[in-house]
Amino acid sequence: MEIIIPRFFSPLKESFFLFGPRGTGKTTWLRTNVKNALWIDLLEPDIFRTYNARPERLRELVLANPRKHTIIIDEIQKAPELLSVIHALIERKQQWQFILTGSSARKLKRTGVDLLAGRVLKLSLHPFMAAELSNAFNFDNALKHGLLPLVVMAPNPDKVLKTYAALYVREEVQMEGLVRNIGNFSRFLEAVSFSHGSVLNISNVARECEVERKVVEGYIAILEDLLLAFRLPIFTKRAQRATVTHPKFYYFDAGVFRSLRPAGPLDRPNEIDGAALEGLVAQHLIAWNAYRGEHNKIYFWRTRSGAEVDFIVYGPEVFWAIEVKNTSRLRPEDLKSLYTFKKEYPECRTFFLYRGQERLLRKNILCLPCEEFLRQLHPKKKTVK
Repeated sequence: MEIIIPRFFSPLKESFFLFGPRGTGKTTWLRTNVKNALWIDLLEPDIFRTYNARPERLRELVLANPRKHTIIIDEIQKAPELLSVIHALIERKQQWQFILTGSSARKLKRTGVDLLAGRVLKLSLHPFMAAELSNAFNFDNALKHGLLPLVVMAPNPDKVLKTYAALYVREEVQMEGLVRNIGNFSRFLEAVSFSHGSVLNISNVARECEVERKVVEGYIAILEDLLLAFRLPIFTKRAQRATVTHPKFYYFDAGVFRSLRPAGPLDRPNEIDGAALEGLVAQHLIAWNAYRGEHNKIYFWRTRSGAEVDFIVYGPEVFWAIEVKNTSRLRPEDLKSLYTFKKEYPECRTFFLYRGQERLLRKNILCLPCEEFLRQLHPKKKTVK
């Protein structure tokens, strides 16, 4: 019997897009929580062919089922022409709710997401948060395998992770014709993994892949459109010091990052563990903010002189500065960047997350075990104690 773990995702009564990478549990959530809906699964080849050839069939289906008020279209990006039909049906104002799931925003951006702007809101589903799993959350497993529901619930998570990226390359990239050279793109997936949790230098990645810079820029845009990665911009509000201009790069899940990051005799495990730890915090902050309604923005801060704070969460609700270190010992030098930031922005609340076990307060910096911080992060709470 499949175990269903309740998610923090809150639906709307109106029509909405539900975006999220493959394996985040969009279909599982809908089948569990939305009953008596008309369901169109575009991953089924025969259904896809039908609606791709005749988008107007959707109108015929909806009008022929007046008792069905909710219509779910799974993987809407595979037949974006359906958006015109959906738009026309919404304009009839007959209380239909359309729930449109997608694991890629690329085609929709090109062919009509703006058509529904204001009428269909965009929501997102993310890998598990620690607080969702509650007692089932295992910090060490999360660092190793990530928190993608497809992986967490698998009897053999290592095997699932090994095939995850390959499935994406084949199904989303190759079949949709997003890139001309799959070999170059596969090398890029590995090369850019070295930038996970770091300031993104596109020129360096291009040299590593032996392709032009503009090709790498296109590849990164594809990753973001497939919801496999995100970039954090630099925090520059009221800046008194010169800051860097390039964003930081993250894969969307710590386990997916590990599956793509090559490791050999010359790679230090501590370096990979540190990047995975920072990414685990990043994906929690992204999910927490999304489930709260995107009220805040997430940045990082780095001066040209080298002072850096991993995450700045800024908005009407909170102003946090968070530094993450893969260490079990608290050293004075680890807090220097937070002191610098606090001096420039005394309004902020500062956190130092580490692998130790003690809660400590050092000059108004709350030093917390990283696992404790993640467990406390909950969409219904706008603070961490």
